[in-house]
Amino acid sequence: MGNREDLLAGARRCLEEKGYLRTTVRDIASAAHVSMAAIGYHFGSREALLNQALFAAMEDWSAGSGRLVGQGATAEERYADTWDRKIRDFGEMRWLWTASVEAFVHAQSRPELLAVLAEAQRRNRRMVAAGLLGVPVEEVSEEDVRSLGSLHIALLSGVMVQALTDPEAAPTGRELAQGLRTMAELLDKSAPTDG
Repeated sequence: MGNREDLLAGARRCLEEKGYLRTTVRDIASAAHVSMAAIGYHFGSREALLNQALFAAMEDWSAGSGRLVGQGATAEERYADTWDRKIRDFGEMRWLWTASVEAFVHAQSRPELLAVLAEAQRRNRRMVAAGLLGVPVEEVSEEDVRSLGSLHIALLSGVMVQALTDPEAAPTGRELAQGLRTMAELLDKSAPTDG
C-alpha cells in the first residue's frame, strides 16, 4: 500500500478505536506509520481524511447488506428482515454509527463538511427509494425520492439512535413493519372521501 491507502486504513482504525471527534492527526499518522504532513499532502485536512474513511466504511456496510430472506417471502417479511439485520448491525458496528453521529455534530460548525453530508444524504434517499421500489436508481421519480426515500432515511436515523441508546428496547423489524402498516391505515382513514 502507498501512503494514501495507509492513511485511509489508519483513519478507519482510529474511527473504530477512538471515534470521529477524539481522533487526532497524530493518532492517524501513528496508526498509518507515516508522517503527520502526509495527511495534509494527500487529503488536505484531518476532517477530509476521516470523512473519506467514514464514507468508505459506510459503503462497505451498504454493499454487504444484501437480502437474506428467500424469494418466497412476502414484501413485509423481506422488509422486517432488512430491519432486523440493520438493527443487529447497529450493535455489531457501533463504532461506525457513533462516528457518523459525531461527524454530523461536528459538521454543524463546518459548512464544507455539512455540504458533503447533505449531498451523501441526497444520494442515499434516491438509493433507498430505488431499493424499496425494486428499480434502477435512475428510474426513481423525484416524488419517490422526497417521500419514500426521506421517510426511510428518517426511520433509519431514529431506529439507529434507539438501538445505540437502549438496545434491549429497540424495535424489531416486525414491529417497524407493523407500525408502518398501522400508520398507513390511520392515514387512509383520515383521507377525505369523494362524494
